[in-house]
Amino acid sequence: MNIEIIVHKARSLKRALQQVEMQVDFAYDDKRGFLSNCPSNLGTCLRASVHLKMPKLVRCQEILNSICDRHNLQLRGVNGEHTESAEAVYDVSNKRRLGLTEYQAVYEMYNGVEELIKTEQQLEEK
Repeated sequence: MNIEIIVHKARSLKRALQQVEMQVDFAYDDKRGFLSNCPSNLGTCLRASVHLKMPKLVRCQEILNSICDRHNLQLRGVNGEHTESAEAVYDVSNKRRLGLTEYQAVYEMYNGVEELIKTEQQLEEK
């Protein structure tokens, strides 16, 4: 792609964004700049997470998925969404953020993490 096409596209994008700004009020703070939120964090905006090492449990995907589904947990790689695990360490977080309080979100996650740990320990004993 040559530079003229890139410049033309950038100018078009700038004009489009200026049109949007004329129609929509964005949250802005003089000290912090534009305030935004990832749509997946709407609601309490609370994403609590822990890193767990689960070398045995990750080999039992059916059990792992069942626990996560039951407790509304989300697994990510240690470097965030859409990343791989490093040495069977996963970022475990609450999936639900809308329609419940911060306490409920953390409590639900706590129960799920507790079950993941207990299941990992049971698998280690075998």
